[in-house]
Amino acid sequence: MRRSALASVLALALAAAACVGSGGEREGAATTSPPTSPSPSPPARGSAERALRQLCDYGPPPGSERVPPEGPTPPVIAETMDAVERLRGLSFTEPVVAEAVTPRELVEGLEGSFDYAFPRELLERRSLAWATIGVIGEGVSIRGELERFVSGQVIGYYDTLTGELRFIGTEDPTPRERVTLAHELVHALDDQNFGLERIDQLMTSCRDEATTAAVALTEGDATFFMTRYALQELTPQEQLELATGLGEETPSVDPFIERQQIWPYTAGQTFVAALVGRGGVGAVDEAFRELPVSTEQIIHPDRYPDDVPTPVDVPDLGPALGPGWRDLDVQEVGEAWLSLALGLRLPGSTASEAAAGWDGGLYRAWTDGERVAVVLATTWDAPGEAAAFARALEDWIAAGGGAAEVLPVEGSGVRALFASDPATLGVLRAALGSGT
Repeated sequence: MRRSALASVLALALAAAACVGSGGEREGAATTSPPTSPSPSPPARGSAERALRQLCDYGPPPGSERVPPEGPTPPVIAETMDAVERLRGLSFTEPVVAEAVTPRELVEGLEGSFDYAFPRELLERRSLAWATIGVIGEGVSIRGELERFVSGQVIGYYDTLTGELRFIGTEDPTPRERVTLAHELVHALDDQNFGLERIDQLMTSCRDEATTAAVALTEGDATFFMTRYALQELTPQEQLELATGLGEETPSVDPFIERQQIWPYTAGQTFVAALVGRGGVGAVDEAFRELPVSTEQIIHPDRYPDDVPTPVDVPDLGPALGPGWRDLDVQEVGEAWLSLALGLRLPGSTASEAAAGWDGGLYRAWTDGERVAVVLATTWDAPGEAAAFARALEDWIAAGGGAAEVLPVEGSGVRALFASDPATLGVLRAALGSGT
């Protein structure tokens, strides 16, 4: 998600396309207010929620106006629009500006929104917190890795503010370019019928879990119906041509950040397939009206929409840590984040099983300008699941060798401490024990 620009990574899903029969009729489109993750309201003085709001530094979006369409729609694009309407079961409510561009033009078009979607100062602070936890290496810049990912793997985007759709290609698109166009046209359909700007409201409120879940629904829907488009609208020869074009080399990106960027497409497609199997395309429409609020709901579709996260708090330990310590970052941490993190050092099945009982979580980080201290607090569906996560996290910490420890499990709660060095870890342990 970048300033309402939904970017397409030709993926991922075509190689593992799930062909699920659709059924049911689409119900009337309607928009709803954006969901909010459960949180202390109003935020208590010194709470993580209050710190999150103070640290959340998204500004207003760059000025953008809807782009009025000019001239006739190219025949190939018009044909793709008709096919996408038929497959998705929705109708365009207004014309779509669709422009085929070069890779350089695509990246240049995204540059204007990049600073808004990925605030530099926020991500600099977050990079320090993530490096202290150990999910990225010391000195790795989240912002820099995202720029590398966008320049190498994004092949199209749809901007909900301007209504502009751009994709790498020509007005005589190849099969690869046509499926990219289909993906972005699904975004345009969803936006016109359900109002995808609601996701921006979540993002700019730093509701990371709800944002990631909503993006997974959006990208999963576009990927699911892009795949159907490829299977139903391309000839066998064109499908073969498309398949042979996958797997092209792209710039190397930090594993954790790359997996986070890819996750909404793959997990989201599986979620949408489950909804279609449950209630046809109408069930997907309902999900856009009542957006999922956690990655747990995406991973476990049977938990949508009723299983919502439990609020978790971490008190302000800055004063107890010593003079000069201040809040560095607060981030909601969901099942997907934890599973991807554990998967960096543990087998994938172990990571996903350990994270499966998640019920809520966040981390809070502090710094004195040189050192960093982080408390990760999570709650779980049952004490046994909390204990299982704690054991997996202990193994993960042991495999990394950083300054970190898992505290004794308390009921369904698990807390872990991370620090930039062993001495700071001791100071953090004492600060937490002081009850400040």
